[in-house]
Amino acid sequence: DVVCTMVGFPADVRRVILDGDDAILPSLKPGALLVDFTTTEPALAKEMAEVAAARGCGAVDAPVSGGDAGARNAALSIMCGAHADAYESALPLLRVLGTPRLMGAPGAGQQTKMGNQIAIATCMVGLCESMLYAHKAGLDVEEFLGAISGGAAGSKSLDLYSARILQRDMAPGFMAEHFVKDLGIALAECQRMRLSLPGLALAQSLYLGVLAQGNGRCGTQALIMALEGMNGEVLPTKGEA
Repeated sequence: DVVCTMVGFPADVRRVILDGDDAILPSLKPGALLVDFTTTEPALAKEMAEVAAARGCGAVDAPVSGGDAGARNAALSIMCGAHADAYESALPLLRVLGTPRLMGAPGAGQQTKMGNQIAIATCMVGLCESMLYAHKAGLDVEEFLGAISGGAAGSKSLDLYSARILQRDMAPGFMAEHFVKDLGIALAECQRMRLSLPGLALAQSLYLGVLAQGNGRCGTQALIMALEGMNGEVLPTKGEA
């Protein structure tokens, strides 16, 4: 048997998988496999693997990246932490969903996802700030994006989110409140490792501004609205004069 989970926050992971009244791991039969796709704390992923092993089960922490488009197209990047035998057992399932990669022992998938979120966070800040700059400078923002997308400024974030921003489509591919959770985990890991990443701290502060505006359940592209509010400028919606 294989049980797959994907919930919101570390407390949800603990309640659903480890400690809740109907928690999954205590009821698994020996030989079963747990695959958790949630982005959560690396230490919690290690704990799940230890509890699973004590019951004769396998566990894979398998956070994903690729957003709603990646999920619909079975093109997710799947970052896995697991013992080799558990990973090999999970591979047929994981390959249906996207491209899995074993990053190391339990918890390594979550550490990889933290690095992924750090890269996305600063990229989203750059994208939104550049669009606001282009607007304030009197440029056609859509033409501006076309000009930079083929060069070094091109990115997956630009491809996925620039059109949504221009169309004022803030529907979530990934909710801002979950992104803030992830960045908070990354900052806690930085503190544990005595690692200073000021760009990460700035990005998390800006995304807290998104939550303060009441837009936590919007997508990560809602960062543009926080920056607009700081500057008293609003990007024109695509198609408007």
